[in-house]
Amino acid sequence: MRRYGEVLRVPHVGALVFATLLARFPIGINALAVVLYLRESTGSFAVAGAVAGSLAAGSGIGAPVQGRLVDRFGQRRVLVPLAFLHAVALGALVLAGESAAPTALLVLCGVVAGFAIPPTSSVLRSMWPSLLRDRPELVQPAYALDSVMIELIFILGPLLTGLITAVVSPQAALIVSAVSVIVGTLTFTALPPSRAWRPEREARAGLLGALGSPGVRSLVLISLPAGVGIGICEVALPAFADASGARELAGVLLAVWSLGSAAGGLAYGALPNRPPLERVHLLVAGLLPLSLLPLAAAPSVAVMALLVLPAGMFLAPLLATRNELVGRVALAGARTEAYTWPVTAFVGGIAVGAALAGVLVERPGWRVAFLVAAGCAAVGTVLAVARRHTLAPVVAA
Repeated sequence: MRRYGEVLRVPHVGALVFATLLARFPIGINALAVVLYLRESTGSFAVAGAVAGSLAAGSGIGAPVQGRLVDRFGQRRVLVPLAFLHAVALGALVLAGESAAPTALLVLCGVVAGFAIPPTSSVLRSMWPSLLRDRPELVQPAYALDSVMIELIFILGPLLTGLITAVVSPQAALIVSAVSVIVGTLTFTALPPSRAWRPEREARAGLLGALGSPGVRSLVLISLPAGVGIGICEVALPAFADASGARELAGVLLAVWSLGSAAGGLAYGALPNRPPLERVHLLVAGLLPLSLLPLAAAPSVAVMALLVLPAGMFLAPLLATRNELVGRVALAGARTEAYTWPVTAFVGGIAVGAALAGVLVERPGWRVAFLVAAGCAAVGTVLAVARRHTLAPVVAA
């Protein structure tokens, strides 16, 4: 933990991390809050699921667009309007739900709200090399800390949503989400490193933007099948719990999985003498599918709880190494956008995997679903090995 303390003690870093956590908290709140609210107001899980899906779709579409806008116009001019647009869209969603508006309008509000979540995580990732210019040995734990923060959001967000819903209402959880994103974004953009940040106007990445880098394209390709594997597991774990007669423990298994990921990220960031980044990335990419295979053989919920811990431990390090690699292969003038593409591919893969898992658990069953998940993650490993030559650092002209 000493290295994480050193990262947070670098001037302004602690405040930037806290602001990012606040600004990104909606990704842990919105989906569950929307499902609970719309199930209550419309009486339909189908409508609630469609709107929750539109949030994720909007976020996936918006991230690269937002990243390119930040690279072009700067942080404050893009992030602050997005924060207020996100809050307005959530408010419109609640009003539409109260007014018994058509499903199409609810979906539109969901798309806009998802699209407008400010990409403060990607912005902070693009700033790590400059923030830690005098302490390059802290770049590794900084990227690991970023991955752990995302896991923390996915653990705490649903817990907070459930608490607020129980005490007040799901609408109140959406209000908390809107306030959080505005306060977090305003705080982030008011800090000196954000105010001092300027677009690299002398370097334009061209029409393809960040995808003009072969390395970024590789990271997108290898992130997609890994995401599919994770998406399958996110559905297969509740299916396993249901088949075991312990449906109420599905959330516990998912939480233990996230805890395993957070522990893996913390352990990775604390490594004092890490091997070369490319080698660590390939190692973690290879261990992920191997860690998923034992899940197919779990005989009980207790054993599954033990197995999901190591299965989660390679997830955050995988994301951390890929984020660090993005910083090496991104083109000047497209650095913020570059960080969004692998995440978009990973999240898109999760959505595909979740849809595929629904078919798998209904027919061949949850055991086959876990085997397919491991196979998909293995495809990502093969691609990582095959395209490793594209991940060499970009040399400035």
